[in-house]
Amino acid sequence: MNLRKYTSLLRAGVMESLHFRLSALILFFGNLVYIAIIFYLWKAIYASSATDVVNGMTFTDTLIYVVLASSLFSFMEMYFVWEMGRSIQSGKIVLELIKPMGYRHYLFWSNSGSLIMNFFSVFLPTFIVIEIVTKGAIVPGLNLLFFVLAVSMGVVINFNIDLFVGIICMYTESIWGINIMKQVIVLLFSGATIPLAFFPGKLRQIAYCLPFQSIYNTPLRILLMKKVDLCEAGQMLLLQLFWCALLTVLTSLFWRVTIRRITVNGG
Repeated sequence: MNLRKYTSLLRAGVMESLHFRLSALILFFGNLVYIAIIFYLWKAIYASSATDVVNGMTFTDTLIYVVLASSLFSFMEMYFVWEMGRSIQSGKIVLELIKPMGYRHYLFWSNSGSLIMNFFSVFLPTFIVIEIVTKGAIVPGLNLLFFVLAVSMGVVINFNIDLFVGIICMYTESIWGINIMKQVIVLLFSGATIPLAFFPGKLRQIAYCLPFQSIYNTPLRILLMKKVDLCEAGQMLLLQLFWCALLTVLTSLFWRVTIRRITVNGG
């Protein structure tokens, strides 16, 4: 595999993101406003509770979880499904498919530059701010190492889910409704909006059986471990690895079947 062509795409994505520095700045300050809103919202929720621990999470745990889940979403989302949908509708997808680089690899690497820039411009500053606000509640250790590994696998899972949805749009030739539905499902069952610990019992069990919780919930649960339980962390990482492998295989098979019968506007 020639890595030079992939690193070239990665570098181009970084350079493209650098041209939109103002948007990154606005996104960061938007996150600060979000932190303030979430802080007072969950503080009021915990103030109305009879105990300092709700569903196994303290106020500090919940604040860290919700704020970092939001910044992880901003960091990990690639939004290439919209681009893929427009290519399908316009017929441009045919030109993309005849290029010497595999289309799926092109999508991943061309969007990876924005991932790197969003990490430094959105997630890392938010992480520092939440550490200051919570007075160092996140204790650096093995949890950070496992967190990075979990986030990396979360990116792969998220990419495969988005790609699967994009492939579906080759049949429907419409992207908006399907992608919106996908976003709602992922945001709900991944723990990106509300910690899964706050879900009702049966709904929480369903959420843990789906791949979505491996995107945000797993990394954040590992990060919040005061003392890393190697057995528990290992099980969560192995489950992530399972979903990475399964979704990659399913998406690859779906892609191969679809590409043989693709039709586009005008062709």
